Amino acid sequence: MSCGLSGFWARVRDPAIAAGVAAMLLGAALAQDHTPSDLDFLGYALVVVGGLALVGLRRAPVPVLVVTGLCAVGYKAVGFEVPAVAYLFAVYTAVRSGHRTVTLAVSAALLAALPVAAMASSGDRPLSDAFAQAQGVLELAWLVAAGAAGEALRQAELRADEAERTREEAARLRATEERLHIARELHDSLTHQISIIKVQAGVAVHLARKRGEPVPEVLLAIQEAGREATRELRATLETLRDDERSPSRGLDHVPELVERARGIGLETTLTIEGQRQDVPVAVDQTAYRIVQESLTNTARHAAAATASIRIDYRPGTLAIRVDDDGKATPGVSPVPGVGLLGMRERVTALGGRLSAEPRSEGGFSVRAEFPVGELS
Repeated sequence: MSCGLSGFWARVRDPAIAAGVAAMLLGAALAQDHTPSDLDFLGYALVVVGGLALVGLRRAPVPVLVVTGLCAVGYKAVGFEVPAVAYLFAVYTAVRSGHRTVTLAVSAALLAALPVAAMASSGDRPLSDAFAQAQGVLELAWLVAAGAAGEALRQAELRADEAERTREEAARLRATEERLHIARELHDSLTHQISIIKVQAGVAVHLARKRGEPVPEVLLAIQEAGREATRELRATLETLRDDERSPSRGLDHVPELVERARGIGLETTLTIEGQRQDVPVAVDQTAYRIVQESLTNTARHAAAATASIRIDYRPGTLAIRVDDDGKATPGVSPVPGVGLLGMRERVTALGGRLSAEPRSEGGFSVRAEFPVGELS
């Protein structure tokens, strides 16, 4: 509710201020004793225009500054002793926006023009009375105060912006240090173990071939998985060490996942529907990870014989579906593990949705949809 009120006030603030200033100045003009004439109507019009010009003050501070100054000179020349309040608003905003030189020049011209306008409206009155009358319209002290207030607020905003930039830089530095720490921990904890798996699998394959024995498919799959794990770990470490570098694995690499799945005895098919198009990098990488995690879970836990992958390029949407014929029981919700939770977080972060549940005909199904805009 408060956000709605603040948004409403932001829309009506400038018109409300302009209307208020115009009404105040018009009231001051009407309170003076004037014989109705065409010049008086011109003076009333200039008073109102000077106030209403404040509507565009935030968008065009310099033009409004000039307009309010000209109106002040105009209604002073007609003989209206109305304070140039609108011009003070314009001075404050123009200085706050950084237009100090222009504001100083326009204000100097206005201070010189007001006595001339007062003389034009004074008739036979002495010159000293005209200057005194002009001084009553726009006190120099008020002009300086408006400019000083605008400059003070501008400097405060600059300091606030600088402080915000400093906080952001410090946060980026902390994030970089944390990424480097994670990269070191992953390197120290995983690289050695993965290397041992690769070496052991390679030795076993070599010995089997040396003896003329057939190499088990499972052993070859372990060897390939070790190589892939090394590549994945290297890409992850590079990403952590360099925030601007992204992992290279995406939908183009899904066929490699299919071949590896077949290598461990899981009969896997890949179907691509729709016209293949480029998708955002984050979506491309996340879709690959979903397929990878789904096939991994199928191989580990499902006791499945077949799996199917379907990638569907639709207008504005990328859909991914991975099904298997494993032992999942229909109607029984799966216990979400780390992999499933990670997939859901990735998809949700990209504005998509993910479902992972047993199929009615048996087996398990993982479905994800990503909004990708209009594909072209």
